[in-house]
Amino acid sequence: MDDQTLTKRIKSLNKAVASDPPSVVIGLLEELKNAKAPTEEQLRSTKAGVSVGKLRHNANKDIGRLASEIVSKWRKNVDAAKEAKKRKLEQSKSPTPKDSPAPPSSSYSTPYEGDPEKRHFKIDNVDISRTGNKARDGSIGVLYNGLAYRATESIEEVVQHAMAVEAAAFAVYKDTAEYRNKIRGLMTSLKRKDNPELARSVLRGDIPPEKFVVMTDEELASDAQRERDRALERENMLKAQVPMAQKSISVDLQCGKCREKKVSYSQAQTRSADEPMTTFCECTVCGHRWKFS
Repeated sequence: MDDQTLTKRIKSLNKAVASDPPSVVIGLLEELKNAKAPTEEQLRSTKAGVSVGKLRHNANKDIGRLASEIVSKWRKNVDAAKEAKKRKLEQSKSPTPKDSPAPPSSSYSTPYEGDPEKRHFKIDNVDISRTGNKARDGSIGVLYNGLAYRATESIEEVVQHAMAVEAAAFAVYKDTAEYRNKIRGLMTSLKRKDNPELARSVLRGDIPPEKFVVMTDEELASDAQRERDRALERENMLKAQVPMAQKSISVDLQCGKCREKKVSYSQAQTRSADEPMTTFCECTVCGHRWKFS
């Protein structure tokens, strides 16, 4: 399959994913699967691997299965080409040809075959000693557990992403308590059962490590969690609208409108429990209202 043919097929696939029924996408994927695997140069120039790779976690199981099979086939072809090139180079340097066993396939491209719900760096026999720093190596293990949970990517692929995220976090927060808290927070967000797309986005590269380590709790949350938080905020805001007699009066708060320091206020938890409370203020002189967290 030449570059032009592959490019046309990938364009047709991207268009079908956006507007056509799953049956059309499945048909196009079947064609790619049965065709001759492209070279590494073709995959780079056409970005075919990126387009097909994104479909591995498609909601349609048939589309996801076909995409995974295609990516696996292409990776094996690329690995085989690299190994053949390497052997040829070694033979050209050797004074006398000699037989040698074929090298093992790349662990980076070997899909995980165990139970994705039980993945852990100890169960997967992962060597997390990568930095020479015990604390940082431990963070790599923690991130591996979060990224690997429910994932089918190979062990080495998850390890490489965990190392990249840890390095990005260390570059931002250094060896501080904030660094350790951030690592734990990221792992917790990755293992939330209501937000499986977060880990997938990191493993696909849709969320780069540099962006991932500075995302806020709200940005890390799933759409469903954000909607629940908004609903809780609306509910608590209604509960916070208590009569004036139940509010406290402060002489420390100043009205931004009339500048008087005769302000009544009340407080309520309008967001998640780990967020600060919201203070509702009303000037007793001019009636101006405002709130702050």
